[in-house]
Amino acid sequence: MLAGDRLVMHAVRRNAPWTAILAATAVGGAAAELALPYLAGRTVDAFVVADPAAVRWLAGCAAVVACVVLCESLGMWAGGVTGARAAARLRLGMLRHVLGVGPAVTRRFPEGELVTRAGLNAEEVARAPESVTGALALLVPTAGALVALTLIAPVLTLTLLAGIVLILIVLNTFLRATTTIAGGYQEAQGELAAGLVEALGGARTIAAAGTEDREVLRVLRPLPRLRLHGMRLWRANATAGVRAGLVVPLVEVAVLAVGGFMLAAGDLTVGELYAAARYAVLGAALSGALGPIGGLARARAAAGRMAEVLAVPRTRHGSRALPSGTGAMEFRDVTAAGLTVPRLVIPGGSLTAVVGRSGSGKSLLAALAARMADPDRGTVLLDGIPLPELTGPELRRAVGCAFERPVLVGDTLADAITLGRPTPDDAVLNGGLNGEPDGGPDGVLDAVTVAARADGFVRRLPHGYATRTMDAPLSGGERQRLGLARAFAQGERLLVLDDATSSLDTVTEREIGRALADGPGGRTRLVVAHRLATAAQADQVVWLEDGAVRGQGPHRELWRDPAYRAVFQGEEP
Repeated sequence: MLAGDRLVMHAVRRNAPWTAILAATAVGGAAAELALPYLAGRTVDAFVVADPAAVRWLAGCAAVVACVVLCESLGMWAGGVTGARAAARLRLGMLRHVLGVGPAVTRRFPEGELVTRAGLNAEEVARAPESVTGALALLVPTAGALVALTLIAPVLTLTLLAGIVLILIVLNTFLRATTTIAGGYQEAQGELAAGLVEALGGARTIAAAGTEDREVLRVLRPLPRLRLHGMRLWRANATAGVRAGLVVPLVEVAVLAVGGFMLAAGDLTVGELYAAARYAVLGAALSGALGPIGGLARARAAAGRMAEVLAVPRTRHGSRALPSGTGAMEFRDVTAAGLTVPRLVIPGGSLTAVVGRSGSGKSLLAALAARMADPDRGTVLLDGIPLPELTGPELRRAVGCAFERPVLVGDTLADAITLGRPTPDDAVLNGGLNGEPDGGPDGVLDAVTVAARADGFVRRLPHGYATRTMDAPLSGGERQRLGLARAFAQGERLLVLDDATSSLDTVTEREIGRALADGPGGRTRLVVAHRLATAAQADQVVWLEDGAVRGQGPHRELWRDPAYRAVFQGEEP
């Protein structure tokens, strides 16, 4: 919880100007409420003796009431602004961290969990400044009431102090219990969101299988636990509220009883007794901190969940640039998540196919080559430079990736292909791509879409490359072709294609295979292959089995091994 508490304090400090305004209004309102009993007491005494100053004391009471109303209004406005700004900052920080970590974070946290922690949990943490200032502001009337009662009659202070101690015990117990219960409630919320996101991702499969009812039950499985924690939160609030609420009338009765004896003895005036009773109520009003304390407890629990995500280390980059080279890649004593590669060399400018049965480590090898994952041990080098030593921009300029299910990021199709970064020179692209691109500003885009066989359907769209991504009616194969075009546009030295043609028809896949075999711009190509034709076109094949390299060499040589043939035939040798 320490990391979560630090995040809460960070949220409070980072909103310093607005938090200061919120605190000032809270303290100002509390101070005004503290002054009101004194002014009301003087007003009563003045009217009792028909003192002409009674009108001035009454006007003072009215001014203090107006001050309280003004502070409460400003406090509500400042609280809303503080919460909105804090939530925006927390969500932006979470988004940057998650994207900076990369795919590793989704292997640890389901996507729905990440959405919940960056959404609902960030909202809870963002309310921490308001909760903290609200709780601290209640200390002002409490401290002031103790001082005022001491000035009126010290014996009354002891009575109030005993009640305050009881209230603090109740609040501390409430904070600890509510933090734990709120954490369980938020955890159930995250599981519910994770199940829903997973079901939405497989909506077509669920509809085709007719398993809607079963999936609904699976998604809603956390609901009983959510209800249980919700009821516990309600009981904790009710129990603490009753306990703290009982203290207020007890303290007031005790102060009135002691003050009544002092009034009868002539040691107090009627106005002083009224003021003492009001101060007793103000001092015991610390019981009203249940609301802010409950908000603080929920913020601490939510911050703990956010801190778990923020604790996942981001991908660190170095400061080196690549020397001139051909995109040669080397794996040295690499071990990662069950994959072991003692030594693997991929010559610059070559086409290397990675083959193997499901679970053999093909995608992991591709991820290591593109530095979408880092090895547990060993080094992956590009043109002699370890990938972690490259700067982030240098790495992403050098390596282009295409995946089975590409996500098109950007407002338009042109943005989705270029990602807003400069593309390789026309001369580099044209040197190894089939087809001649048109001249003009769209020359580079034409070149990569021709290579990915995406130019035909892009040109048929009403606005071409300027078509909004969300408005483009794209099939799975068309998305894959745009993903390939993006990889061609980005990777200046190395292309890593992980099952990036699985949704293409046979003819299109063969055309793209020929374009890859021709070598776009002389770049190195590492292709996770599932089809025989792709392996046959490669300069070399890396054959993985059970997380290890079983064979490496030209396809025609490996084909002599029955076990290698079985990889493509789907049968045991």
